[in-house]
Amino acid sequence: MPVLNGQKYGDGKAGRWQWDLVHMISYCVAVLHGDEPEDNERKITKPIAIILLAHFLGDIHQPLHVGAQFFNGEGAAVDPDKVETAVEDQGGNTILLRHAPAAAARIGHGQSKLHGFWDNDAVMASMPETPKGMPKEERRAKIDEARRQLVERFAKEEPENWRFGTDVQLKDYAEAYANDILPKAREAHERLEFKHIRLKQEEDATLAVGFANEKAAPDGVPYYDWAAGVVRGELHLAGWRLADLLEQALNVTAAEGDNR
Repeated sequence: MPVLNGQKYGDGKAGRWQWDLVHMISYCVAVLHGDEPEDNERKITKPIAIILLAHFLGDIHQPLHVGAQFFNGEGAAVDPDKVETAVEDQGGNTILLRHAPAAAARIGHGQSKLHGFWDNDAVMASMPETPKGMPKEERRAKIDEARRQLVERFAKEEPENWRFGTDVQLKDYAEAYANDILPKAREAHERLEFKHIRLKQEEDATLAVGFANEKAAPDGVPYYDWAAGVVRGELHLAGWRLADLLEQALNVTAAEGDNR
């Protein structure tokens, strides 16, 4: 969805469709809850719904899976609901993020696809740095132990503001997740300066391609460190919300004696 103008999921049309992430989470919940039959058009049984929800809850807590920037032919950011010719950056997949020197040294390269940075580099920032010459087995053991400790901490510590109010029904949780992450997606773009944006035709699609440079943030936190903190927080939220979602979705079927 576009990150301009403080939009929420229900405020526009661009970036939404019948089988988007919000709809698919709701659909899987309906299958688990018994509101959709397992013999459905999407062929999603209850076991498959659980597998998909584990994936989808991670997806919807990644800012650039939910929010995108849209550009016009001059490379300016625009609202696609107001400018029909607007072209998106595919959640940062067509934008190269030029890393600040300190971040480049930690990541190991000077630039990444913006989306890939959030999928990979910002996630790995929570893991300990390992020397290039460290043996593969030793590196894997160190990372595995750090990952185990992080999961243990996430499981023990309840994250702040992870629950929605009683006015948000189970069927609306997915939309609430999207609305909750959109401000982070917006800030992920606002902390960057987009440069040399142009429209490029690739096969049957028009893409907005270009570069992004880190701005000097008012809080003084470098983009790499800010993004790493966002990722840790969202992973923590996603785990607790997934557990809660599955408990609620399976409650009715469990009461009816189905296997959980």
